[in-house]
Amino acid sequence: MAGHSKWHNIKHRKAAVDKKRGKVWTKCAKAIIVAAKTGGPDPASNLSLRYAIDEARYANMPRDTIDRAIKKGSGELGGENYEAVRYEGYGPSGVAILIDALTDNRTRTVGDLRLILGKFGGNLGSSGCVAYLFVPKGLILVSAAPPQADKKKPPPATFSEERLIEVALDAGAEDVEAPEASDTLWTVTTSPADFPRVKERLENAAFVIDDARLDMLPTTHAPVRGDDATRLLSLVDAVEDLDDVQKVYTNADIDDGDLR
Repeated sequence: MAGHSKWHNIKHRKAAVDKKRGKVWTKCAKAIIVAAKTGGPDPASNLSLRYAIDEARYANMPRDTIDRAIKKGSGELGGENYEAVRYEGYGPSGVAILIDALTDNRTRTVGDLRLILGKFGGNLGSSGCVAYLFVPKGLILVSAAPPQADKKKPPPATFSEERLIEVALDAGAEDVEAPEASDTLWTVTTSPADFPRVKERLENAAFVIDDARLDMLPTTHAPVRGDDATRLLSLVDAVEDLDDVQKVYTNADIDDGDLR
């Protein structure tokens, strides 16, 4: 069930991205600004900035918007002062929730979060109350669509499951998970340290990467059904709608029927 729940979380998040493109770009821009301010404007020497740019690219954020965010972070255009804060809490059925935010006003952010969590049957907890239930991982979503052309070498004519598994595991991936019957995206899981190498190897092998990011994956799962599942999904959507919130993670195990 762990992989089952992980895929559902990814699928639900990607659907939310598609529906809220403008808001997602705003969040990507904030992440780029903070990364550039902290480690400098060169993604070649600033790994956090490279990750933030990649996420923006996978969200189809325009290049000039990315460049403008980098300039704001480096001070060239002047930018806002954000700080990274992680909040922890609970949702319906005792689901664990991690919320990563970039905010210039902690009082506003925590007030907004308390209001939303309380509305949907959850509550904020103390620092460390649920963080131990999650581990950082790299996630790479690979499409089974025809691979991209590579100018240096001819790509395989069609997507190959065996080739994907071979390249990913040889590069250091921890797991390669096949999609469900109705989907086309394979999930490659890595350690944070191996994430850049695995992603680069897959790109060099001409696989189509639909999304790639560092994530927090649950080590245990809480089953959520019926009305509680509906409330939890509404809670996550409302929290993700907040401008200060970057990412939301849960350890929910939700059935197919409750996700539709």
